Amino acid sequence: MTRAVRRIGAVLLWLVIAACLAITIVPRFLDRVYYRGAASDHFDGARFFNPDGEDTAGVPGGGSRAGFLMRRATGQGDAPWPGRVEVQPSKPAERVEGDRMVATWIGHASVLVQTQGLNILTDPIWSETAGPLGLGPARTTVPGIAFDDLPPIDLVLVSHNHYDHLDLATLKRLWLRDRPTIVTSLGNDSVIGQAGVRSRALDWGEALAIRPGIGVAVTRNHHWSSRWFADRNRALWSSFVVTLPGGNLFFAGDTGFGDGRWPRQAREAGPIRFAILPIGAFRFTPGQLGTGSHIGPPDAVRVFDRLGQPFALPIHWGTFKLSSEARETPPRMLDLLMRCSGLDPRQFAARAVGQPVEVPKATTANRRLDEQRLASCARSDAVAALP
Repeated sequence: MTRAVRRIGAVLLWLVIAACLAITIVPRFLDRVYYRGAASDHFDGARFFNPDGEDTAGVPGGGSRAGFLMRRATGQGDAPWPGRVEVQPSKPAERVEGDRMVATWIGHASVLVQTQGLNILTDPIWSETAGPLGLGPARTTVPGIAFDDLPPIDLVLVSHNHYDHLDLATLKRLWLRDRPTIVTSLGNDSVIGQAGVRSRALDWGEALAIRPGIGVAVTRNHHWSSRWFADRNRALWSSFVVTLPGGNLFFAGDTGFGDGRWPRQAREAGPIRFAILPIGAFRFTPGQLGTGSHIGPPDAVRVFDRLGQPFALPIHWGTFKLSSEARETPPRMLDLLMRCSGLDPRQFAARAVGQPVEVPKATTANRRLDEQRLASCARSDAVAALP
């Protein structure tokens, strides 16, 4: 008995030692330098940062990081989620010509936008999990378009290097099949290159011509990056403006609200016709409506207004369980807030995964948002009742 206890004690001691070594050695081993360049207002020579203030480094909702990881692993305090959501996948047309624009939400932040004979894909992920080595959150909602039913892809936008947005397996499949132009922000080309895939990495404010009259500008948002914890902020995060003759496309990527100036900056390239905006993964403690890294529905409405109230598609909800709110809470809350604020809910409403949506021509907003009224709406009993 004593010998067994000693053996158990020795094993536990070695486990503690191994854990301590891992804490000191593994992060250095897992660190990567994805980008080298001159310092700027958002790069200190080694790591990128949010120039409007850093509120993304803390644990969402507070507390210890170990406690946060345990809650996420166990789902403690989370609203129930379905195990699997089946959809009716669609098979899009090969091309959509002229000013006509059709958008299909594939799931999470993956959207197919077709216009001007150009097929554009945002943050594509067809993998079953969003994490390293096949680990991480599992897909709840099947893709709205089967990969083999995708039309030839011309342009791919990759916002940052988190696994639910930069999926190397999907990017490699797209590259081998279509050789698309892949545009991302600084440092992510190094990550994408690990799969033998070429991409163009640009800084905020830089642009790339795609075709006459069509280009992609990499624009500011408010987030962070990491693939292996220790490589935090070695690569840049971004939103995008695709300039188009019929009105521009804005893809917010993954973002918190920050100083709230970046949506108006995105409008400087011209009127936004269609905006792809995240609304989910905002709650980690009861009643929470947003984090430094993720806008929830209230801030998404503010971003929608500052973009000029374009036709908008809410994304980043319902595919991977990343936070504690119920699966349907983000779109339900969004609808409540749009109506309560006196805005047209049809302009920024949830669409079914896999359902092609005809994007109307750009229009001018006929009613401005009263942000105090929005804040009051966000405190309403109807919003508080959503799990």
